[in-house]
Amino acid sequence: MRRYLRIVLLCLGCGFCSLLYAFSQLAVSLEEGAGGRGEKPQAAAASWLGEGVRGAGRGAGSAGPAAHPDGSDRYSLKIQPIERMHLAVVACGERLEETITMLKSAIIFSIKPLQFHIFAEDQLHDSFKSILDGWSFLQTFNYTLYPITFPSENAVEWKKLFKPCASQRLFLPLILKEVDSLLYVDTDILFLRPVDDIWSLLKKFNSTQIAAMAPEHEEPRIGWYNRFARHPYYGKTGVNSGVMLMNMTRMRRKYFKNDMTTVRLRWGDILRPLLKKYKLNITWGDQDLLNIMFFHNPESLFVFPCHWNYRPDHCIYGSNCQEAEEEGIFILHGNRGVYHDDKQPAFRAIYEALRNCSFEVDSIRSLLKPLELELQKTVHTYCGKIYKIFIKQLMKSIRDRYDKPPDER
Repeated sequence: MRRYLRIVLLCLGCGFCSLLYAFSQLAVSLEEGAGGRGEKPQAAAASWLGEGVRGAGRGAGSAGPAAHPDGSDRYSLKIQPIERMHLAVVACGERLEETITMLKSAIIFSIKPLQFHIFAEDQLHDSFKSILDGWSFLQTFNYTLYPITFPSENAVEWKKLFKPCASQRLFLPLILKEVDSLLYVDTDILFLRPVDDIWSLLKKFNSTQIAAMAPEHEEPRIGWYNRFARHPYYGKTGVNSGVMLMNMTRMRRKYFKNDMTTVRLRWGDILRPLLKKYKLNITWGDQDLLNIMFFHNPESLFVFPCHWNYRPDHCIYGSNCQEAEEEGIFILHGNRGVYHDDKQPAFRAIYEALRNCSFEVDSIRSLLKPLELELQKTVHTYCGKIYKIFIKQLMKSIRDRYDKPPDER
């Protein structure tokens, strides 16, 4: 009898323990179902945010957090990654310093993190890596270095078209297949406003527009395309491709009208026949090819005002960019080599001020006074006479970015 009693008591004890364990598991399950996932999920969320905010790239491909090893979204995190603005540039020959100064101007004033896509000749890669890795403390950008790449069947012809490597920009939608939208700029560009401002123009595209550029000229009497071009071009005076904002997803999908065949061609199929037909008639290389494409597809182009791509042509014969006169210059384009000679000292003064500026807040805040003094020395030139438009947006950018409290920026 005692043996049976012991067995009964043992069974009751085991049952009671099992019941306690079941209730404890049910409580944990209910807690997780209500959203309280404990310390580990919170740590995972913090890690995700950290990777999304940190942007200082130490090499190619440092773009964000890796997925869980088994490919699953283990904790069903709802946090969205920080949107990055993608900026591309092509650097060949003696363009290292210009490119670095351009990238610096983008970093100094921009708000959202940046992803740089730098296409450069192999001998420049180590220099780019050394300089950009030295900026990693900023944690506001990533970068990837790419070799110069053209289709193998006519690579030499593409590389020598106009300036060395300039036509690389035509192939960006085909190379950067995972990038939705991109801002391409020449090496001789300086941002006087945040990149965020021109990036926001993507939202103004209508359903047919795939890219945005500024007119080549505002004044037809001094225009090049309308006076000398031996090929079709966009609008009254053509467009300048030194600053080109692209929705590359749309570019890859679109079938383009053309004058080579009755069949519409996609971006990857139209470039080679376009070059074959017009190579003896074009002067400005890839920019001419873009003008031809948008001549036949004008509905696909968003045209932004001249102060987004302000060049010496806008002032060397007298001021002819009304938007810059009213609002100041947003993006400065120092073509014609004006950053490196004395022909247009106003352009050179802006370039040297940003080239010599450091990332320290005091250095940025103290940039304006000596710069204005230098610009006052240029009033003997047409561009120098209107030097205030060169610093109007620069003053606003510094005030907005570095003088306002963080919650007002």
